[in-house]
Amino acid sequence: MLSIITPVFNSERFIADCIEGVIAQRCPDVEHILMDGGSTDRTVEIIQHYADRYPHLRWRSEPDRGQSDAMNKGIAMAQGTVMGLLNVDDSYEPNVLNQIVDRVQTLPEPTLLVGNCNIWDDAGNLLEVNKPSKLSLYNLVTGINVNPYPCNPAAYFYHTSLHQKVGFYDLNDHYSMDLEFLLRAVQVANVVYVDQVWGNYRRLEGTKTVDDMKNGQTNQRVMQLLKRYRNDLSPLQQRQLALRDRWATAAYFLQKPQAFPHAVKAKLFKPSLN
Repeated sequence: MLSIITPVFNSERFIADCIEGVIAQRCPDVEHILMDGGSTDRTVEIIQHYADRYPHLRWRSEPDRGQSDAMNKGIAMAQGTVMGLLNVDDSYEPNVLNQIVDRVQTLPEPTLLVGNCNIWDDAGNLLEVNKPSKLSLYNLVTGINVNPYPCNPAAYFYHTSLHQKVGFYDLNDHYSMDLEFLLRAVQVANVVYVDQVWGNYRRLEGTKTVDDMKNGQTNQRVMQLLKRYRNDLSPLQQRQLALRDRWATAAYFLQKPQAFPHAVKAKLFKPSLN
């Protein structure tokens, strides 16, 4: 069975489309677990309406400590051997879930199975297609401008048993918990990349992710996380990455000398007294 977990809170605008999107997959081997954090709008009413009609829907509504806590609770409830996470405002491409069920039957456990993801803006314009083709720890911590990481869980799935090896989502991380989990997962899982679009991620105005991007915190959080996980590389890989960083920095300033720090520039290019 494939378990899809959706954390939700006060999302009456999106919850019906999310539920119907999974139903439209027509996957007979799926359960959809909705973890509501105690919504005060019509979210629970809408969930109950669908749950009364569709037995594959399971749900719970209670206060939680944030998105990571909701996901962890859903994982604890899950009965499937394969796991997917679907945010309430995101979606799958047609027939993705049946493809995943078929693919994992021939893959060793635990496997992390990653596809591509469409990134849309609030107006429905396609911004880019996230293609995270290089998924070793070394490649991921090299930097987001070199090797993109999976931007949204709508485009990846994994054996539920992976949590037995790397633990669950960090309760104290409310922004980059997906990436932090992946950085642990790629170190122990059989990682398979498939060059197909599986998910759709909407960057909606007013969400915590978009607000974090606008105030400049997202890149800072990601870089701090990647720097921390560089410590998990072998000493040789750490030296190779440090050398690569130096060359990349030098190449950047050669292309954009105006960005070179003024104090360093003055010292390097100070006229000789001889």
